[in-house]
Amino acid sequence: MKTLFIGAGSMAHALMSGALKAGVLNNEEVYVTNRANQERLNEIMHEFCIRKVNRASRYDVIILAMKPKDFHEAADSIRSYLSENTLIISVLAGITMEHISDRLEFKGAIARAMPNTSAAMGKSATAVAFNQYLSPSQKEWTKTLFQSVGIAAVVEEEKLDLITALSGSGPAYIYYVAEILKHAAVELGLEEDLAESLVTQTIAGASAMLSESGLEARELRRNVTSAGGTTEAGIAALEDHQVRDAFFQCISSANNRSQILGHELKENSLKK
Repeated sequence: MKTLFIGAGSMAHALMSGALKAGVLNNEEVYVTNRANQERLNEIMHEFCIRKVNRASRYDVIILAMKPKDFHEAADSIRSYLSENTLIISVLAGITMEHISDRLEFKGAIARAMPNTSAAMGKSATAVAFNQYLSPSQKEWTKTLFQSVGIAAVVEEEKLDLITALSGSGPAYIYYVAEILKHAAVELGLEEDLAESLVTQTIAGASAMLSESGLEARELRRNVTSAGGTTEAGIAALEDHQVRDAFFQCISSANNRSQILGHELKENSLKK
């Protein structure tokens, strides 16, 4: 599959790395372009032994991985790489498949995905939506691409804003919790290095239990919460301070913001 990455940032890097290692992509058929940072472009070409875009070529797959705000300006050049059989895969937050189709004047196969930054470690939780033009083989290939950097679930596009709020932004919420736990431990008397290593391993261990034990989070929590014990006291403090409600508002606010950003991107493109 002759594949063009438009953008050479962290998500493009993670996808290239995972897909090349898994054999989903062949570096002899991978091309890249990155208008904003030529030094970064050269680094990624050297690292993966891939080539700079051939502007006279058409591509089987085009992966849109630039910053969402740059999509409108890039659209004219993207059109020149398209054939009627091209598969477009977008990882651009807030930009719908309909908008991509309209802006590129392209009535063909488009997939829209929301990975997260854990793709860099092969641990992304990715949701992907398809328009009506993908063939069964294109759908399977797209799923395999994202499975090379974690797990991939197929969803309806209208769920992607909520998924952006949950798993797209989710790693930052976990980092925030880790930051708070470490700060509390240090304030209460632990050395900073010790607190950091304990928090990091605690989160890693809990993640492994969630993914490998076969038990739901509620059951795992109950298993370590003894009546009258230390864990129960800690959970009670979290409930007293409405942490459950805070996380609900966190997801709701991020979901609303994702929707607003999508509308703003569309409106701004129509003004140009």
